[in-house]
Amino acid sequence: MNRLKSLFISVWNSLLLAGIFRSIYQINNSDYVNAWVLALIALATPALFFVWVFTFNVARTSRAMKAVIGISSIAFVTAVLTANTTSETLAWLAVSLFGAALYEWWYSSFGERDTSFLAIGSTLPAMDFETADGSMVKTQDINKPMLMMFFRGNWCPLCMAQIKEIAAQYQQLADKGVEVILISPQSHNNTESLAQRFEVPMTFWIDKKNRMADLLGIKAENGLPTGLEVLGYDSDTVMPTVIITDANKSIIYTDLTNDYRIRPEPDAFLEVLQNAGI
Repeated sequence: MNRLKSLFISVWNSLLLAGIFRSIYQINNSDYVNAWVLALIALATPALFFVWVFTFNVARTSRAMKAVIGISSIAFVTAVLTANTTSETLAWLAVSLFGAALYEWWYSSFGERDTSFLAIGSTLPAMDFETADGSMVKTQDINKPMLMMFFRGNWCPLCMAQIKEIAAQYQQLADKGVEVILISPQSHNNTESLAQRFEVPMTFWIDKKNRMADLLGIKAENGLPTGLEVLGYDSDTVMPTVIITDANKSIIYTDLTNDYRIRPEPDAFLEVLQNAGI
């Protein structure tokens, strides 16, 4: 299923771009200008949604995507009720509307996520990772509370937005003695590149071949959008997950979102730590 999702997101974005250029051409050369304007609006709306997400690193997009579906629906219905339209314009409108619906209710969803390894009150399993310079590190060597975020990679704008939020509250977390650890399966070069973006000394680890994600039950096989392999990313990635433990490795919080576009508010982490007396 993930392989199909991986293909869908890349094909849909390619079709959106092709449809935009086709609509612009037909607006200037066709007798069905109104219908093609509707197609352009419908196709440009989700395309601009992705531009917005990638440009501004937006962490939460549920409301915006519902607006995209609403605009695409209005354009589609208007075209259907308009005599001055063609089967081609309706096909492009369907690309926008049904693609957005699939993105909202199918592509973005992980389904129910439940892993006994991450139950509140259980002890975090001993795990080992690599640092950006290739050194080996172990969770059992960290003798302080930890906030661990497993993220998909530099290619994921929502992950980047969440990391920025954590960086913004880093000092508050550090004042509580919390070790902030950001973990992904991406390469050492990509991890080093990301670490250099932040002035605060957050810890970046690499989960090579998703070994620890697999152990925890949060691995996303074939979760990388098709085509991004050329940028050096593996096809397998991880489902975004946040784990907070106390100094004894007891898990006091987990965020196992079933939709990668839904992330916890950053203040939730500080509240969890306060309630735990940390």
